[in-house]
Amino acid sequence: MLAAYFHLLRRNRNFRLLWLAQVVSEIGDWFYSLAVYSLLLDLTHNRAQAVGLAVVLQVLPAAFVSPTAGAINDRLSRKAIMIGADVARFFVVLGMLLVRTPGMVWLAYPLLFLETVGVAFFEPAHSAIIPNLVEPDEVLAANALSSVTWSFCLAVGASLGGVAAVLLGRDAVFVLNALSFLGSAWLIRRMRFSEPHAEGLPPLRARELFDFTPIVAGFRYIRSDARLFSTVFVKLGGGLLGANLVLLPVLGQRVFPVHWGGLDASRGAILGMSLLMGSRGIGTMVCPLMAGRWAGARQSRLRAGIFAGFLLGALGYTWLGRSVSLGIACVAVSLAHGGSSINWVFSTTLLQLNSEDRFRGRVFMLSISASGYVAGVVVDMGVNPRMIATILGCVMLVPAAAWGLAARVCSSPRR
Repeated sequence: MLAAYFHLLRRNRNFRLLWLAQVVSEIGDWFYSLAVYSLLLDLTHNRAQAVGLAVVLQVLPAAFVSPTAGAINDRLSRKAIMIGADVARFFVVLGMLLVRTPGMVWLAYPLLFLETVGVAFFEPAHSAIIPNLVEPDEVLAANALSSVTWSFCLAVGASLGGVAAVLLGRDAVFVLNALSFLGSAWLIRRMRFSEPHAEGLPPLRARELFDFTPIVAGFRYIRSDARLFSTVFVKLGGGLLGANLVLLPVLGQRVFPVHWGGLDASRGAILGMSLLMGSRGIGTMVCPLMAGRWAGARQSRLRAGIFAGFLLGALGYTWLGRSVSLGIACVAVSLAHGGSSINWVFSTTLLQLNSEDRFRGRVFMLSISASGYVAGVVVDMGVNPRMIATILGCVMLVPAAAWGLAARVCSSPRR
């Protein structure tokens, strides 16, 4: 598979430019997220609920903007949409430089909302143009490379983001992320490819921008088939780990700050956060690659892998709650999110093999948002973050058991 990736990048200039744009902007995104969480914790006197609300605004708006973004992406130039989204996010991210006092914290939330709207327009265009750039037999490799790249950027961006924040300060991180969007826009502008999707279509009508009919139809379609219903809701169970977006920054700040080289408390907390979040990226990158070689396209192994993924998530977070050092905590986080990533990849593959998937992303986004915000509220109630990690690990056994019971239905012949 690695040879296929290198061949694709070496031979296909347009896809190479798109991939480089992804690397630049996504590493910048993880720089940015780490700096935002640290900023909110500092300015709100360590209120985890502030980070929980940030998680909601970084995830949930995309679920509701998607119909509008999808309609526009199907009618206008996707290249222009991606460039426009990047340029808009350049200005939005620079707005974070204005959030300097507790009285200005409110401004961070509309800025996070606007950046998420930009993502909601950019990502569908990014995914939709891949078949326009590569040969039909290269689409799978192109999609797989994009997925691996996301995990790589999480690991690198979160880790280096902490180092950059410690050495250069948060403001420098915001500027670097803003510039990453300009770099992405410049790379995309250099691409040359045809966009036949909008040719011959009537003008876009206003009502099409707010058409949620496909979402309702998706619910009805999936509800009618027990195999699909159980597979789709793997996303909901996996979304419980959305609490990590609050829990890892809090653990990094309160429990596992880094004390190397005489770092002050604030910088040590940022570095602790970055190492935990970077460990998440390592797990999400390595585990699906290893499990994918074992499972192949055999549905029985994909289903068994999902069950194992839930168990790894449960084990990892239970272990995290008992960790006594940052190193052990990083290993536990990698294990937990390796399992979660196996669930995501394997359940997506099952859906692609068995159905026309239409709404699983919205379910997953809602679950991530809810679990992240609840984690913030619980931390602010005084519950020890270690205890929350342990509880989260135990809770992950519930979807594991549900999936195990549903396996009989999933493996039965489809009628």
